[in-house]
Amino acid sequence: MVTHTLGSGLRTAVLLHGGGLSWWNYRAVADLLAANGYRVVLPVLDGHAGSDRPFTSIEDNASELVALIDRELGGHVDALGGVSLGAQVALEALARRPRIAERAVIESALVLPMRAARALVAPAVALSYPLVRRPWFTRAQFASLHLPEELYEPYYRDSCAISKRDMIAFMRANSSYRLKPELAGCGARATILVGGKEPRIMVRSARALAKAMPDSTLVERPGWRHGEASLWHPEVYLEALEGRP
Repeated sequence: MVTHTLGSGLRTAVLLHGGGLSWWNYRAVADLLAANGYRVVLPVLDGHAGSDRPFTSIEDNASELVALIDRELGGHVDALGGVSLGAQVALEALARRPRIAERAVIESALVLPMRAARALVAPAVALSYPLVRRPWFTRAQFASLHLPEELYEPYYRDSCAISKRDMIAFMRANSSYRLKPELAGCGARATILVGGKEPRIMVRSARALAKAMPDSTLVERPGWRHGEASLWHPEVYLEALEGRP
């Protein structure tokens, strides 16, 4: 698992980007955390630009993440977080390795499978993938995600680097992921973030997740869209990791 690291503080945070993005998804959060005493490790999920292997499953990414934490971070981190696909990988790691993290920030995590959406992934990608390298199309996709303007160049570059096969694989995995009962014993104090402008199933997922994790705090922001905290509100992550959501 390829990683990027910012900061050299005594506390360690590992943050996992969303599907179709890359480590720069968390650049603003990482800069803020680094300025507040954290060493921030930003892995690149499989199948994304700069990764070292194709995407196979959320579970395989979680296995790689646990191995990385064992090998390079002493088997335990102060904080583990993720957004969307990255949040699902973080949840899987928390479920399979109790107490791997002291705190967790889980943003916009789908844990209720969407079977109809999964069935539509391959035909949708087949139609859109030939257009990915056309700037007008990527610009429209970028606008729909409400990303900060300074991220357009890395977004365009890295979108062009994702294979059709990987795009289908991680989008199918994202729409199929299911809440794991083992999360009840993960031992991490979690902050679960969801925006009121996200699809209704995302809000339902966040509430189900909060019920499944007894030490969690659910934060619903009515005006926020999918993944907005990681991109526009880095202070929310700092507050969550400092225990003041």
